[in-house]
Amino acid sequence: MHSATKYIGGHSDLVLGALVVKDKQLADKLYFIQNASGAICGPQDAFLALRGIKTLHVRMQRHCENGKAVAHYLASHPEVEKVYWPGFEAHPNHDIAKSQMKDFGGMLSFTTKGNSYDEAIRVVEKLKIFTLAESLGGVESLAGHPVSMTHASIPKEAREKWGVVDALIRLSVGIEDEEDLINDLKQALE
Repeated sequence: MHSATKYIGGHSDLVLGALVVKDKQLADKLYFIQNASGAICGPQDAFLALRGIKTLHVRMQRHCENGKAVAHYLASHPEVEKVYWPGFEAHPNHDIAKSQMKDFGGMLSFTTKGNSYDEAIRVVEKLKIFTLAESLGGVESLAGHPVSMTHASIPKEAREKWGVVDALIRLSVGIEDEEDLINDLKQALE
């Protein structure tokens, strides 16, 4: 199951998913449901997905390069408590990611020291290149504050049990210039 809306489309202008199977019986069942319900994409969506697939390899290479640079920068920053990125050997899913992926992607999260909700909000509001948004996987870099956005309705105790603390900031690192991205984080963390 793939979300073509994210990296496959890559340009944040497509809503599409894909189911890929190698079991003929399952494929036939899915085709019946698709045919009966009319769950197919329109021509413009198909065009956008094909356009995205053509540049997927080069975009992913840049996402990975930038993700690595940003993760290492944040890990060395004195105001950052923890960085969650599967490329770090200390990450609990590093071995799984290494076995499944050629590189470690542009998705990462970090927490600021002191676990301050207000400080995390201040950081994401100061960002200029990273856009405050809940999505991910596009060519543009995005930042989110899960506690005030995607996870706002979850009780604090439940969120924190899963590591979604007040200071957690989520980044979808895009394909912009690496130095520009790091400088944006630097000015926001000051």
